[in-house]
Amino acid sequence: MKQLEGVMTSKGQLVIPAKLRRVFRIGQGTRVRFVRIQGGIAIYPEHEADIDHYRGILADLNLPSDIEHDADREVR
Repeated sequence: MKQLEGVMTSKGQLVIPAKLRRVFRIGQGTRVRFVRIQGGIAIYPEHEADIDHYRGILADLNLPSDIEHDADREVR
C-alpha cells in the first residue's frame, strides 16, 4: 500500500484515510492502541470480538491434541 496521509484537527483528532479504515475495519467507536516505535507511532485497531483473527495461530506448534484436557502439563 502506498503512503497515505491523515490530518490532525484543532481538537487533536486524527483523520484516518477512508481506504485504511476499510482495510482495517476501523469504524465509529473502534478503539485503537498507539505504540511508540523507532521514528514514529504505530496505530493498532482493537477488535475485541474478532476471534477469527486468532484461529489457527497455534497450528504449526505441534501441540498435543489433548492439551485442553491436561492444562497443568508443560508444553515443550
